[in-house]
Amino acid sequence: MDRGPPFLGIRRGYHHGRLKEALIEAARSLIAERGATGFTLAEAAKLAGVTTAAPYRHFSDRNALLSELTRQGFDLFGQRLKGAWNDGRPDPTAALARMGTAYLAFAREEPGLYSAMFGNAQAVVPAATGLPAQTSFSGLETAAAAVLRQRGANPAGSQRLAQQIWALSHGVAMLMLAGYLVQGGCDCDPEAILAGGATSLVEMAVQQGRV
Repeated sequence: MDRGPPFLGIRRGYHHGRLKEALIEAARSLIAERGATGFTLAEAAKLAGVTTAAPYRHFSDRNALLSELTRQGFDLFGQRLKGAWNDGRPDPTAALARMGTAYLAFAREEPGLYSAMFGNAQAVVPAATGLPAQTSFSGLETAAAAVLRQRGANPAGSQRLAQQIWALSHGVAMLMLAGYLVQGGCDCDPEAILAGGATSLVEMAVQQGRV
């Protein structure tokens, strides 16, 4: 699977000119363990193998580092969704289902990035993350519009449908990551839950779009 531009592994030190990338990877690792608010700039520096003063060459504070990690996360997330959509081939409904699978796969494989991206929008600088995030949503909206057209419904409701599918996807992803979908003997399949819910949302939007 193409995972996009690779992140650096954590090292005891860093090569000349790679300090910024080493700090981003350190933050990503810490967030995967503790959540988006669970690290300091000093801890990221320690994990990257540099002095506590070194991060300030690239980042003014912890939120600036978090913003850059979030921007990179949304870039990679958007690439995954775009690849899954594949211009709606072989048909929009099947391609939208692939996007759902790709969404959950990203959350499962990149918990640090996912936590940073969706942990707290107010904790990061909007200018640094807004465009990649909007690009990701625009791809989902394009898919929703194509599905509505395929079903003979007015695509004017594509934005609302995309928002509903994104909210559903995020909810399933968070329950999956927290382990709730395997508690109490449930052993629920996140992909099946998302697919079923998305199908219901599409059906409702199609009915509304035909009125």
